[in-house]
Amino acid sequence: MKFILGEKAEMTQLFQSDGKVVAVTVVKAGPCQVTQVKTESQDGYKAVQVGYGKKKKISKPLTGHLKSLPPFRYLREFRSSDDLNLTRGQEIKVNVFQAGDKVKITGLSKGKGFQGVVKRHGFSGSPASHGHKDQLRMPGSIGSTDAARVFKGKRMPGRMGSDRVTVANLEILEVDVQKNLLYLKGAVPGARGGLLVVQGPGELKIVEENQEPNKAPNNQAEKVTNEPSVKIEDNKKEDRQEKVEEK
Repeated sequence: MKFILGEKAEMTQLFQSDGKVVAVTVVKAGPCQVTQVKTESQDGYKAVQVGYGKKKKISKPLTGHLKSLPPFRYLREFRSSDDLNLTRGQEIKVNVFQAGDKVKITGLSKGKGFQGVVKRHGFSGSPASHGHKDQLRMPGSIGSTDAARVFKGKRMPGRMGSDRVTVANLEILEVDVQKNLLYLKGAVPGARGGLLVVQGPGELKIVEENQEPNKAPNNQAEKVTNEPSVKIEDNKKEDRQEKVEEK
């Protein structure tokens, strides 16, 4: 299973090769660091804890838990039945995903405060004439007669939004590795700057940067610079031998 944490940046549009315009959501994902690896022998289940975002001050228990790692703003845990072969301190970047992958996005929806039944549940309200004064957006009768109480689950006014929402089967159209951006087709829950959890099927492969290719050119340069000096010394020796023979 692939996963990463990020935040919602903005919504924009992409122009495809066939001329179509697609609405996309830009997600700034990662880089995340592995803060804890849970095993079945020690913790009873397999999971990976990941940290994302920066925070100036954290509590003392959290400071001891992170130890040498930086203070993260968010910590999330991902359960997996497979062995992910991750170690503490490893970085997870957007390059674990590719264009065309289908992912599942989880976020916190926008909070709208205390709302009535028309906005919260889509009630049509009462007619605007024939004696319905100040009753246009009222809920009407709640129907509690025999039991003389309000039944659980009754659609009534109340707090709206700020719920955990998951949207599945969103397609990744583009991956920007340099800027750590994911371009998702469609809309995702939450406001700008809200935390998003991106999950998708497939094997999580961490691509590490190779520093060995950078060493080869330096070695070649040393060989090239050393060769002319050897030739010059050989030429000097030959000139000396010729002068001695002439004498």
